[in-house]
Amino acid sequence: MNLLKRISCTVAAAMILFSVSPAAAAEKAKTPVTQYWVSVATQNMSIPGMPQEGMSGLQGMIIGKMAGVGPKKSLLLQLNSPGALPSGPEATHDIPPGLSMGKTLPLLIPERDKPVRGGEEPEQKAEKPKVRMLFYWGCSEAVRPGQPRVLDTEKMSMPQFGKAMSGRTGSGQTPPSQRSGWAYAEWPNRKDRQDVPKSSSLSGDHFIHGNYTPDIKFAVGERHDFMAPVEFTSVTGGLTDSIKFQWRKIPTAIGYFAMAIGHNEKTGETILWSSSDAQDPGYGLMSYLPPADVNRFIRDKVVMGPEVTSCSVPKGIFKDAGGAALQFIGYGDELNIAYPPKPIRRNRRTRKYPTNISGP
Repeated sequence: MNLLKRISCTVAAAMILFSVSPAAAAEKAKTPVTQYWVSVATQNMSIPGMPQEGMSGLQGMIIGKMAGVGPKKSLLLQLNSPGALPSGPEATHDIPPGLSMGKTLPLLIPERDKPVRGGEEPEQKAEKPKVRMLFYWGCSEAVRPGQPRVLDTEKMSMPQFGKAMSGRTGSGQTPPSQRSGWAYAEWPNRKDRQDVPKSSSLSGDHFIHGNYTPDIKFAVGERHDFMAPVEFTSVTGGLTDSIKFQWRKIPTAIGYFAMAIGHNEKTGETILWSSSDAQDPGYGLMSYLPPADVNRFIRDKVVMGPEVTSCSVPKGIFKDAGGAALQFIGYGDELNIAYPPKPIRRNRRTRKYPTNISGP
């Protein structure tokens, strides 16, 4: 029987954003303010329903190879501060003991890449790609009436095809970056690239300070710590059947979304499915969404509500593809933080779960 392949990768991600103004007068004068982002993620290759410690040696070795290093937490720190850099710029992020990464993480100005000059290449005429896609949607055991929607570039213009595939998207985000008139620093960097220990916790007091940035102090509680990985508690059905997957309820999740994609080698067709009750492919939904967007998409029956713990892929839609890749995401809440204290920015929390649907 063709089954859902139960080797899966879980990703839990969060982001803490800050706007910092050293004085109220600066706010009134519309002076640019310092921004600081803390991005965290938990990645893990796993077998749904089986804890990592319960795997056999062979399973653990295979999963370890697929994931690179197995279960892993990651951390990205990004700072933007207005103004010119002083000589000998220094900044650092003092961290709580629970992170188990020392007392502080240095924030470094990245080295600018030198432009590489190459010969001019002759302009090539772009050919229109040939794509035929069968699009299904909705959590259901059987294919719903009116499906699939066929998207074919030979019968549609590229703008028409792009519009059909775009679907809904969340509010745009602009992280700190290298730009004129602003200092930019980050971690990890050339000075410190240590791995984040598996037992690390963000909970506790944090302090960012340096000679080109105002001081930033904040505390992280348990609710906004590294998120626990997604757990599929049951996956049943084969590629010729309806495939049902269930997951353990995530206490801090405010909504869920899933999508799957496969390819029929014989016909060249791409098969796409999303969990949305409305017709939406979901490409713009597989990343962080602000709670206002999540709530709106739940009302639109695009995103599953936080009380939902199961979904079914319609019967047989991937039977001729021999397999498919399934992605799952749980959306988290926000934490508004500013220093000195003022609710300007937000903490972003998301959780993703990509896996595979395969043949025997």
